[in-house]
Amino acid sequence: MLMLTYDQFKARADTVQAQIAAACAQAGRNPAEVELLAVTKTHPAAAAEYAARYGLRAVGENRVQEAVDKRTQCSVAIKWELIGHLQSNKAKLAVENFDRVQSVDSAKLLKHLDRAAATAGRILPILLQINAGNDPAKFGAEPADAAALLGFALDQSALQVDGLMTIAPLSDDPAVAQRTFENLRTIRDTLADKFAVPLRELSMGMSGDMIAAIAAGSTQVRVGTALFGSR
Repeated sequence: MLMLTYDQFKARADTVQAQIAAACAQAGRNPAEVELLAVTKTHPAAAAEYAARYGLRAVGENRVQEAVDKRTQCSVAIKWELIGHLQSNKAKLAVENFDRVQSVDSAKLLKHLDRAAATAGRILPILLQINAGNDPAKFGAEPADAAALLGFALDQSALQVDGLMTIAPLSDDPAVAQRTFENLRTIRDTLADKFAVPLRELSMGMSGDMIAAIAAGSTQVRVGTALFGSR
């Protein structure tokens, strides 16, 4: 059971959108360039229904099976994005149940997703997860391997690379997140130039560090706690 009413959720979402707008103004950016992705992991299907009612395009989930169960209970149309680590043996299930997979971090996973998407007769949008903060506790391809990973991804016929994703290291020092996000933007700019592809999406920033992410060029912030409360 969700522990807040829709009106409470709407008030929180309005606050987050105002924070996004303020961060964009400070960075000289258009707020329309930054999407709010509601992270509904560990919350019931009603959380996704709130997000859809509010007008958000998509929700983010960490676990494949949890999202599969939730989608069957959800009575509204909304996109589902996988933002948590994906094991290769869950690739088929992910392709069948997600509109985009953000956490693609290896050639092996790319091969499994491409095969599953081809079998399903669809083109699967993906983001490449890069460990831009060089954090041993985080998943993601190492920055030095990003070019090879993108090259391999672009060779897959059933995948569409929309951009990059990262998670900043946990730190009390805001400069750590700032460096991480600026690093991902630099990696994106370098790769986009090298491969002549847009890589428009930069999915970076969460409830605690989205202001720094927007300043660095984020196009999508993944927010759960500020919308639904702590888990």
